[in-house]
Amino acid sequence: MPEIIIVGGGWAGISAALTVNHLGGKATLIERTDMLLGSGLVGGIMRNNGRYTATEEGIAMGLDLFEELDRFCPHSNIDFPGHKHASLYDIGGVEPYLYRKLENSGVKIVLETRISRLEKEGGRVLAVADKQGNHFYGDSFIDATGTAGPQKYCQKFGKGCVLCVQRCPSYGPRQSLVEKAGIQEFWGLRKDGSPGSMSGSCIISKQSLAPWVISEMEKAGVAIIPLPQDLVSEEKLALKSSQQYSSKEFAENLVVLDTAYGAKLSSPFFPLKELRRVNGFENVRYLDPYDGGKGNSIRFLGVAPRENTLLVESMNNLFCAGEKSGLMVGHTEAIITGALAGYNSVQVSLGGQLLELPRTIAAGDLLAFVKEETKSEEGRKKKYTFSGAVYFEEMKRKGLYITDKEQIKEREKKAGLLNVFKPR
Repeated sequence: MPEIIIVGGGWAGISAALTVNHLGGKATLIERTDMLLGSGLVGGIMRNNGRYTATEEGIAMGLDLFEELDRFCPHSNIDFPGHKHASLYDIGGVEPYLYRKLENSGVKIVLETRISRLEKEGGRVLAVADKQGNHFYGDSFIDATGTAGPQKYCQKFGKGCVLCVQRCPSYGPRQSLVEKAGIQEFWGLRKDGSPGSMSGSCIISKQSLAPWVISEMEKAGVAIIPLPQDLVSEEKLALKSSQQYSSKEFAENLVVLDTAYGAKLSSPFFPLKELRRVNGFENVRYLDPYDGGKGNSIRFLGVAPRENTLLVESMNNLFCAGEKSGLMVGHTEAIITGALAGYNSVQVSLGGQLLELPRTIAAGDLLAFVKEETKSEEGRKKKYTFSGAVYFEEMKRKGLYITDKEQIKEREKKAGLLNVFKPR
C-alpha cells in the first residue's frame, strides 16, 4: 500500500488525499493550522462560467467530491456580472463535513503541524519533518501548500499582515516543499512587473448589513449595490488575483454574494469608512481579512515548475497541486489538480504510468496552456481560471466550454477517462 504524504489541507490537499485512498493508497494530510480548507474557508463560488464544464468533467472522471459539494450550496444557477450558472457553497458548514469525510475514508489528518525540513536523496524525497523532530516518511509527496504569504512578503509587496484566514501570526507562514527540495520556484507578476497579486475578495458579516440587503442576497444569492461616483475605482481591480472580476461592473457596484456564514464582497479591499457610506452598508464589519479596509493577502509567490502530470521538474516522487501548480485561481482548479496529483503519486509509487490529461478536455488544456504561457514574463502577469479572464476566452475559442452534461461525459469517454478517479 503506497504511503503518500500531502502537505497543505486546502481544496487541493483534500482532493489529493481522498483520491489516494480511493485508489488503494494511504494518505497522510498535514495542515499547519487547526482547520482544513485554507482559502476555501472564505471562497464559496463554484460552477461559474467554464467551471461548470470543468466540474462536470471531474464528475465524469469519478470525483464525487463535486457532487457532495453541490449539496452544500444554498444557491445554484445564479447569474451576476460576467458570470452565469454559478453555485455558492456554505463556507461555514463544509469544513467540518470534509474533516469527517476524510476520516471516514481512512485519511490520517495531522493538524497544527508545520513542516520545517525535507530529506531527499537525489531527485527522491524520503521524508519531511516538523520542528519537534517528528518525521513523516512516504513513497511519494504532494506539495499543496499554496502561494499566499508569508508575512514578510505581505509586508514587502502588500499592505502588511491584514489578519487573513491564513493566520500566519498564530501558525507560522507556509512552508514550501518544492523550495525545501532545492527547486527554484517562480512568482506571478502584476502588470507593472512587481511580484504577486492581492487576494480578490473579502468576507463581511451578513448580520452587519441592512435587512433589505440580506433579504435580496438570501433570495437571489447576490446583491448588486451601485457605488457613489466618487468611490468608483477601476485601478483597484487591477490588483486582484481573480481577474475574472475586474470588469467595469465590479468597479461601479458592490457585488455581494451570499455564502451563508458570510457575504463575499468582490473587492480586494475597501476602506471601512468609505464602505459605510454605501446604502445598506452603514454598519458593515469585516470577517476576513479583519483589516479588509486596508488590504488583503498577497498570493502567487512560489509556483512550482512542473510537468503536465504535476510531477515537479527534476524530481521523481514530488508532485504539486492547487496554486502551487500554476497561476490558476479557484476551488474547482484546486480540486482537479489535487485529484491528478493524488492519482499520479500512487501510480509512481507502484511503478505505473503517469496520467497526463489530454487537451481534448478543459482540465487537460488548462494545465498545458498555463505551463506554456508562464514560460514568458508577460504570461506570468496573467492569471488563469475556467471562470474568466485569459483562459475562459481560450476555452470558448477551442469549443471546450459546454454545459450539456451528456456531451461532457461523452467527451470524457472518448478520452478514456470515465471514472479514472473512482474508488477501487
